Amino acid sequence: MRTVDEQLQRVLATAVRPAPVRVALSDAHGLRCAEEVVSSRPLPGFDQAAIDGYAVRSVDLAGASPDEPAAIPVVGEIPAGSRQPLRLQPGQAVRVSAGAPLPTLADAVVPMANTDAGTARLNVHQGVPSAAFVRRIGEDVQPGDVAVRRDAVIGAAQVAMLAATGRDKVLVHPKPRVSVISVGDELVDPARTPGAGQVPDVCSPALAAAAREAGAETTRPGLVRGDARDVSAAMQDRLPFSDVIIVCGAVGGAAGAEVQSALAGLGELDTTRVAMHPGSTHAFGRLGPDGVPTFLFPSYPATALLLFEVLVRPLLRIALGRSDPHRRMLSARLTSPVVSQPGRRGYVRGRLLREQATGDYLVQPIGTSGTHLLSSLGEANGLIVLPEDLTEATVDEIVTVAFLPAPA
Repeated sequence: MRTVDEQLQRVLATAVRPAPVRVALSDAHGLRCAEEVVSSRPLPGFDQAAIDGYAVRSVDLAGASPDEPAAIPVVGEIPAGSRQPLRLQPGQAVRVSAGAPLPTLADAVVPMANTDAGTARLNVHQGVPSAAFVRRIGEDVQPGDVAVRRDAVIGAAQVAMLAATGRDKVLVHPKPRVSVISVGDELVDPARTPGAGQVPDVCSPALAAAAREAGAETTRPGLVRGDARDVSAAMQDRLPFSDVIIVCGAVGGAAGAEVQSALAGLGELDTTRVAMHPGSTHAFGRLGPDGVPTFLFPSYPATALLLFEVLVRPLLRIALGRSDPHRRMLSARLTSPVVSQPGRRGYVRGRLLREQATGDYLVQPIGTSGTHLLSSLGEANGLIVLPEDLTEATVDEIVTVAFLPAPA
C-alpha cells in the first residue's frame, strides 16, 4: 500500500504547464501572464487636469483669500480630448475638464470650489501650490517600465495597465483542459427520471465544477457504457484535447476490471491502493501518446470529490503556475470526537467556526455517519486531516484542517 504523500508525489511529477497562447485582453482575466509587459509610452501621455477647474500659473494666485480674491481673466476652455494647443499667458486662466491637456505654462488646476465659477473673469478665493490637481506626463508609468510582470495573475488592475499601455492582446498560460468521463450502464442524465436499477450521473457534473473552481477549462463528453470498447473509444476521442482526464466509474469487481482493461490498453495505469480513508481504491496513470495524466475514481461522488481535492486540485494549480498548490492549513479544536482507520490518513468533512472570546478556530465534524453521503457536502468549509497513527481524536483535541473557502 502506498502513502498519500507518495501518491501525490507521483501525481505532481506529471504536471505540465500548457504552452502559452496569445489572447485578447477580454479573455485574459484570471490567467497567468506568460511575458513581461514593458510599456513603450508614458502614462499619462501628457500633462492633464485631474479635476474640473481652471488651469493657472500658481504664482498668479499667491495670497488669494475669501477677503481678497485674486481676479484674473478666463481666456478659453479645454475639454477632455481636445487637440488644440493653447498657451497660457501670465495672469490668465483657462477652464479645463478632468482629463483635458494643460495649456503651456500652466502648472496647477484650481478646483471649482475655490472660485466663483466665472466664465469671462474669475475670482479665486484660495490659491493652490504648483502641481496641484495635475497629472504629470509619465508620473504613473515611464517608457521602459514593467507594466505587468511575468507570472502575475491578470486581474482587473492588470487589465487596466495593459489597456493603458496600448496592449489589446497578451501572452498567457491557458487554463489546463480537464475532461470528465462517467462510465456505467446504470447511469442516466440528471434531467431524466431514473428507472429500476438506474442512478443519475452525479460524479461528472460535480467533478467538472470542482475542476472549474480550481481554474481549469472542463469538458463532459457524456455518459459511457461500461463496455471496454466504448470506454477506449471515449478516451481516444478526448486524449488529444485534454491535459488531465478523470474517469469516474467502477474501480473494483468485474465492472472495474473491464474499465481498467480499456484504460490500461492506452498506457500505464497503476492501481496500487493508497493508505487513505475514504478513497484508498483508485487508479492513476499516463495514457495516450502524450502521456496525459489520467485518474480512475470510484462512482461515489463524495469520495470522488475528496480524491479530486487531495490529488487533482494540486496538479491543476501547478499547471496554472501556482507556487503553492495546496490549501491553507489551520489548527482547530474539535467540538465532537472523530475516529479514523489505523494506518491510513483520514479525511473528515467539517464546519470551521471562530470562537468569539479567544479567536481560536473550532471545527465541527459533519457527515460522520457515512463517507458516501452527499447531504452534508454543502455545509463543509473545511477538511479535517487525521494522521496515519491516529485512530481517535477527542473533544477539544487540536487537529489540522484544510480550509475550503466557498467559491467566489
